[in-house]
Amino acid sequence: MKPGWRSTRWTRRLKRSSKSISWPRVTGMRLVTTIMVRLLPRSGPWYRAPRFLHPDATMRPPRTRRARLRAILLWLAASGVAGAGPQPETVGKVVALPARPGPHWFWLSDILLHRTALFDADAGELLATLSSGSGGVGFVIAPLFAPDHREVYLAETYYSRGVRGERTDVVTVYDAATLQPLEEIGIPPRRAEYFPGNAANALSDDGRFAAVFNLTPVTSLSIVDVKSRRFTTEVSTPGCSLVYAAGPRRFLMLCANGAALTVALDDTGHETRVERSEPFFDPQKDPVTEKAVRRGSEWLFVSFEGVVHPVDVAGDTPRFGETWSLVGDADRRAAWRVGGGQHLAVHAASGRLYALMHQGGPDTHKEAGTEVWVYDLATRRRVQRIPVLNPLAGFVGQQLAASGRSRMARFTGWFLPKVLPNPGVERILVTQDDHPVLVMSASLPPTLTIHDAMTGAVVRQVSEPGLAASLLFAP
Repeated sequence: MKPGWRSTRWTRRLKRSSKSISWPRVTGMRLVTTIMVRLLPRSGPWYRAPRFLHPDATMRPPRTRRARLRAILLWLAASGVAGAGPQPETVGKVVALPARPGPHWFWLSDILLHRTALFDADAGELLATLSSGSGGVGFVIAPLFAPDHREVYLAETYYSRGVRGERTDVVTVYDAATLQPLEEIGIPPRRAEYFPGNAANALSDDGRFAAVFNLTPVTSLSIVDVKSRRFTTEVSTPGCSLVYAAGPRRFLMLCANGAALTVALDDTGHETRVERSEPFFDPQKDPVTEKAVRRGSEWLFVSFEGVVHPVDVAGDTPRFGETWSLVGDADRRAAWRVGGGQHLAVHAASGRLYALMHQGGPDTHKEAGTEVWVYDLATRRRVQRIPVLNPLAGFVGQQLAASGRSRMARFTGWFLPKVLPNPGVERILVTQDDHPVLVMSASLPPTLTIHDAMTGAVVRQVSEPGLAASLLFAP
């Protein structure tokens, strides 16, 4: 029987050597060296290590002085690596973002953390955060992005005593590269606070004027000239709410009777025309949601029952196009409905409309979606159905450290979706590059799922991107 490693000549020599070498230390040396040898190619001097250091070796222990020296150096190297402590981090370093955002960058606002965070969908990493005001009571965190990508504008609310006291509303101008505040522009302390904050403010198409929606409950717009850094005027808009960009000097609002209100400005930022259209939807029978998306000069609003209302804002007055439905008769019988906090997205170049769908009864237009349906806007036909990956299963799997191609990852990826209910996702976003990604965001549990927007394939999941997501934005 071939003698074991404890009976080799090297072991006998160690037993006769200094008492300072204890067997636990020899065993630890053997463990560290074995790990290193397994990580290195089985060739060269590593493979000729003494048997007491490398029990898996198939050769006899080396007899030469050079081989013994190699073994000693190997142990010293292993001891140095094992004893090395963490390197101190450099603090106080300011890192600037690139001049232009990446094609797959997106922002996710969080009402509990009072911030909007910048993510890279390609790496699945958080790049930066932009804190908002509100002193713990704000819901609307809706950044606006300058067309040249040099500045970010954020309407904020502050109180002198945190959550009480004198209120101050401002539009803060941030440097888009460093996210440092450049200037605050004071506005009337009346900006609306509601969840999730869709259409709370808008930037004119030329990037000069920002409009902030006010609700006290009187409705109005605060107009800010972001180029000259000044508040210009407050436009009264009775019976009409929210705000959408509609040209270089125009904004659009929705009215309670189903009409649209156009607010036109002059070069100084004062209103020249406030005009209400005829109703284009029936708010009593089938109201539209405020979660519209824009493709070129056309806004697409969808109703509770899934009817799409196109609104073209290219001219001085809006033109209302022919309506069409997201759901057919069979889908309607199966109770499929549009829903969620941000349930529409559009890829302008390909003309694909993405709608977040769920199965539910009337008035479930805020329910999370379990599928994303894709439509060709040219033909108005559904061309694809993308199932929503179970965010609860993904979250639990990541908490179990089941990632990659490990057995645990394969098992949890198969088992958890079968036993855990799918809560769905509340919001979606599509990037506007030639190879777009579809971002899906869930609030409970907080997760992000990145899909290929054309094939629907899952690219990655991002766990714990925040605490209470509200809105997705593309810079």
